[in-house]
Amino acid sequence: MTENEFVRHLPCDNCGSSDGNSLYSDGHTFCFVCHHRTGGEGEIIHNQMSKNVQLTGSAERLIKRNLSEKTCQFFRIFRDGDTLRFPYFTESGVLQGVKIKNKKKIFTYEGISTDTLFAQHLFPNTGKRIVVTEGELDAASCYESMPGWPMVSLSHGAASAKKDIRKQIPLFQGYEEIILFFDGDEAGRKATEEAAGILPPGKVKIARLEGYKDPSEALQANDAEAIRKAIWDAKPYRPDGIIDGKTLLEIVTTPQAPFDHEYPFKGLNEKLHGIRYGELTTFCAGSGSGKTSIIRHIATDLLIKGEYVGILELEASNRRTALGLMSTAVGKNLHLGEYDERELKSVFESSIANWNLYLFDGFGSFEPDLIYNRIEYMATGLECRVIFLDHLSILLSGLEGDERRMIDTTMTRLRSLVERTGISLFLVSHLRRASNDKNSHEEGGRVSLSSLRGSHSIAQISDQVVALERDQQAGSAGDATTVRVLKNRYSGEVGVACELSYDLSTCRFMEHETSSNPKFNPATDF
Repeated sequence: MTENEFVRHLPCDNCGSSDGNSLYSDGHTFCFVCHHRTGGEGEIIHNQMSKNVQLTGSAERLIKRNLSEKTCQFFRIFRDGDTLRFPYFTESGVLQGVKIKNKKKIFTYEGISTDTLFAQHLFPNTGKRIVVTEGELDAASCYESMPGWPMVSLSHGAASAKKDIRKQIPLFQGYEEIILFFDGDEAGRKATEEAAGILPPGKVKIARLEGYKDPSEALQANDAEAIRKAIWDAKPYRPDGIIDGKTLLEIVTTPQAPFDHEYPFKGLNEKLHGIRYGELTTFCAGSGSGKTSIIRHIATDLLIKGEYVGILELEASNRRTALGLMSTAVGKNLHLGEYDERELKSVFESSIANWNLYLFDGFGSFEPDLIYNRIEYMATGLECRVIFLDHLSILLSGLEGDERRMIDTTMTRLRSLVERTGISLFLVSHLRRASNDKNSHEEGGRVSLSSLRGSHSIAQISDQVVALERDQQAGSAGDATTVRVLKNRYSGEVGVACELSYDLSTCRFMEHETSSNPKFNPATDF
């Protein structure tokens, strides 16, 4: 093997290119993407690139590439023996460096690296339209197909597209349209997204070439028309998440049921119009006011209807959760008294054994990422369409940091998870402590959205917020629980939905007509 012979392509640690780096037989490497050079054995590198640069060779017709001598002369793409030389000039037209390509597609560089794009100095700084390609030969191929148009290329390939484009923002601000015409492979698509994201909004269009990897390949196939068509048909760039309203016809005209399930309580159905997939509903109340019991009542009703349900009760063991659901199903409080194994097995066989129920095996505080992961698995892997998370505060209790900020982050991620999976998520949340006993939520104090603990994001992000109000110290006279809708994104209907009383012997709620003069305190905030 002779000295300095090319050995193989390597990843570049300097710029991150997967194969832009080249290893030579003497041990040195050179990356044609970022021009970074490392020395061979015993070699001391004083300068990464030679400052001696000149235009050598001459413009010739490149038969294989279908590029005319005229186009090569315009871009100063010169053949010099077995190499092609691509010159790089400053904005004012001073030659600074030359990228050199041999027949093995190995690139080297002479001179000083510039911040300019290839051929940038040949075109004005203002105009109607400019086309940016991934490589020098692509720019020349586009110019061959559409003479006179400003055609430039990235100086360091797709891997450095964002970096190269950012340096020339003033240039692009002078053009009405910027057409990005990168390769159709994964690297080209990624480079397109990154470059488009930093260019002036509303100016960027994306050219797509059907049937060819890049413009040079199309021109080699004598298909200049494909290049012209790609440029003329370039589509305006829209970042992910931006949708043209004209494309929504099928979505808005496809009939949808007003709800996917009914609540087991008439008053809640009248206010919320049922349970819908893709919504996040928060139930809130003071400690010991029946949040978990009412959640189990709703879950049991859904399970009996055949729904796939996931339950994450972070404050209860799975035994207690299962017994609570079984109790509601059969109307017996299996938590109290002595029930023999035969009776419990009979209840299990008539309930949980026939249900599509999945529980989270855990107790107490967990890393939020773990909980998000388990909810997503329930939704996508186990096909649970309704999931209950009880409750928000204990999810965060083991973490250190600002509670408000943690709740904001958690609610945003839960909302994203609901949108992504299409589930109906029921969330249980505690309330902040009242300023005095008169307004205590445990003694029947009126609940408002401002009562939610820790952060306004619970109210802002939830589709529905339902509060339970009950005076735990009032005895049988105040045993009724007022169910109050605080937020209703679906229809806007809020206020008292119903009154419920809980039968401890059956673990079930009974619904009553709403009292015209409820015993609860009036609102203390407006």
